[in-house]
Amino acid sequence: TPYKHQASCKGAGTDCLGVLRGVWRELYDTEPEAPPPYKPDWYDLLRDDLLLRKAAQYLLPLNTLMEALPGDVLVFRMRENMAAKHCGILVDEGRMVHALTGKDVEEVTINHIYWKRCVGAFRFPEV
Repeated sequence: TPYKHQASCKGAGTDCLGVLRGVWRELYDTEPEAPPPYKPDWYDLLRDDLLLRKAAQYLLPLNTLMEALPGDVLVFRMRENMAAKHCGILVDEGRMVHALTGKDVEEVTINHIYWKRCVGAFRFPEV
């Protein structure tokens, strides 16, 4: 699936939040709310961590990253002092599925840079 900002359609286009939204729909049929418009870059000053807030509202927060299991959601702050604006889904120890500008949805190794920027881990509620 190619990257497409604010999209969430398997095979047609999605961004990182769209991947999460698509998994949510597979699990629960409908999304709890429509996401608000958001910019495609990571340069929102840390005024409101909307992605972290909404993750904690709809997903189950984990106490530590060490608790994360395959299927859990990881949230990243890609720039210091900026809002968290990236997420991925853990597929096994050290690998996640995510979408980045200019790339297809992909499974990647979570390198030390990603781990350093990870600011939250969440679990989908039981189906």
